[in-house]
Amino acid sequence: MVKFLIIQTAFIGDVILATPVIEKLHKFYPDSQIDFLLRKGNENLLKNHPHVSNLLIWDKNKEKRKNLFRIIKLIRSKDYDYVINLQRFASTGIITAFSKGKIKVGFNKNPLSFLFTRRIKHEIGNGKHEVERNIETITEITDQSLSKPKLYPSEEDYQMVSEYKMRPYICMAPTSVWFTKQFPQNKWVELINRLDSKYHVYLVGGPDDKESCEKIISDSDKNNITNLCGKLSLLQTSALMSNASMNFVNDSAPMHMASSMNAPTTAIFCSTIPKFGFGPLSDNAKIIETEENLNCRPCGLHGFKECPKGHFKCANTIEIEKLIF
Repeated sequence: MVKFLIIQTAFIGDVILATPVIEKLHKFYPDSQIDFLLRKGNENLLKNHPHVSNLLIWDKNKEKRKNLFRIIKLIRSKDYDYVINLQRFASTGIITAFSKGKIKVGFNKNPLSFLFTRRIKHEIGNGKHEVERNIETITEITDQSLSKPKLYPSEEDYQMVSEYKMRPYICMAPTSVWFTKQFPQNKWVELINRLDSKYHVYLVGGPDDKESCEKIISDSDKNNITNLCGKLSLLQTSALMSNASMNFVNDSAPMHMASSMNAPTTAIFCSTIPKFGFGPLSDNAKIIETEENLNCRPCGLHGFKECPKGHFKCANTIEIEKLIF
C-alpha cells in the first residue's frame, strides 16, 4: 500500500484547492493511504472526505514552534512513501525536508526546496490556475488531466440546511479578510435591491461577518434576507450553496466552496485579478470585474486593509447591471 501525505496548512481556500490532488491520487491509487496535514481550525473541511485516511492537525496559534516539532516527529513515525507539499513557506519546507518521506515533492519557491526530491516550478500571473499548479506536483505518478475541487458535506449537513431550501434562493458572501478583495457594502445593497423578489437572499460567513451583513440588511429595501453568518459550519454552508440559484462571492474562500460543489457562481474581483489563478471552477461560473483600465490594478496578490490609492475604483466602478442574472 502506497502512503501519501499532502501538506497544506494555509487558509480555507488553499485547502479546498488542494482537494483535486486527493481526488486524483485516489483515482490512480485507490487502495492507498492518503493523509492530510492542515492547520487547526480547518479540519472540519475534510472531516467527511471519503478518500482521506487521517487528518494531521498543526496548531499554529499556540506554541507554534513546539507543535511544529511535534508534527515533524509524528510524520517521521508514519514512513510515508510520498510527501507532497503544496505550500511555499519555510515552515512546511522544514516539515517536508525532515519528514523521512521516500519521495519529497514541492514547489521551487519553497526556501527548503533544495532538500526535496522533486521541485516543481510555481508561477503566478500567467493564467495557470492554482489547481493546475497543485496537480503538477503529482503528474509524474498520475497524468496531466485535471480534477476539480470537491468537498463532502454529510447527510447531517444537508439536513441542517434543508429548511432554507424550501423556496428559490441566492447565497451571498459579502465579506473578505482583505478589504480590497471585498465588494463594498453599498454595492451589495444595490444588488439585493435589483434582484427579483422571488429569490430569498441568504448572507453567509463567519461570526465576525455578522455585523457587516446586518448593516447590509438594514440598508436594503427588501425584507427577504436572512443573515446566516456564524450559524452554519463550512460544510453546511457548502451544502446550502449547492442548490442556490446563484452564489455571489468575492475572490475569497466562499468562491472555492461554491466551486467544490460545482454550484452556480458569480465571482467579483476587485483589487485582484483572475489571471493570478484563483478563479471559480464551477461549470456555471461568471467573473465580474471593472471595465476601466486602472494602472494600479492589481495592487497585490492578496489585497490590502485599505485601497493604497484611496479611491477603490477597482470595486466602485463595477456596474451592478453586470451581476444581474
